[in-house]
Amino acid sequence: MKRRIIFTVSTVIVLLALSLGYRQLATTNDRVAAEILQQPQGQRAARTLLLTLQDGRRFPVNYLWEDGRIYLGIDGLWWRAFVDAGQTVELYVRGQRLQGHARVILNDAARVADVFSRLRPTAPAWLPAWLNGKLVEINLLPALQQDAEP
Repeated sequence: MKRRIIFTVSTVIVLLALSLGYRQLATTNDRVAAEILQQPQGQRAARTLLLTLQDGRRFPVNYLWEDGRIYLGIDGLWWRAFVDAGQTVELYVRGQRLQGHARVILNDAARVADVFSRLRPTAPAWLPAWLNGKLVEINLLPALQQDAEP
């Protein structure tokens, strides 16, 4: 009986902590998104874009724009939205609204390491690859592709 009570209390505490952590993350994401929209030429917007998925979820994400492609490092499980065929996404980058097709890169470790060396140059070298997020590549749709990167 005593073990059951301890287990129940422990479970409630863990669930409460997870719920509060999620709320904090959502609040932080909302604040970052508002800053990017209000100050599209600001310091945060220089390294963070707003990504909107087809289901309407919106995430601020650090990015790297080079060679006509945008790369994202995604932490958390929502990278799964870009497996297989990927999906069309909307981007808000430095005051520009763009559309592109996003796909996670899972089977090219050398390319992932190469892009992450520029996208996340300060990530600790000892950090295991599985903790360093997933690399998502976005090819801009031709009608909206910009001639110059910001």
